[in-house]
Amino acid sequence: QVQLVESGGGLVQPGESLRLSCAASGIIFSIYVMGWYRQAPGKQRELVAVISNGDSTNYADSVKGRFTIFRDSAKNTVYLQMNSLKSEDTAVYYCYRSQRGANYWGQGTQVTVSS
Repeated sequence: QVQLVESGGGLVQPGESLRLSCAASGIIFSIYVMGWYRQAPGKQRELVAVISNGDSTNYADSVKGRFTIFRDSAKNTVYLQMNSLKSEDTAVYYCYRSQRGANYWGQGTQVTVSS
């Protein structure tokens, strides 16, 4: 079993930045994919950014150039640096980890971008 603990959400104005963190604990394997999805009200959950243990990354087109995902393998933690935030980035952001065919999700953290 894997536990994912998220932090860093909040309320910001358009153009500002936030950094989300997700720490994994429990039964951790060295080969994995980890990252972030988000779900806005009335919309489906969508991929934001993911990173593998080999540092391969994948981003949604809507966040490319604004968001950066990176990891600290020693801490089993993944970060999402979000710059130039827009109102359309408002959503609940969920941490995600996939290892050995099993998927795990965090509880979600709210990000609200509003003036």
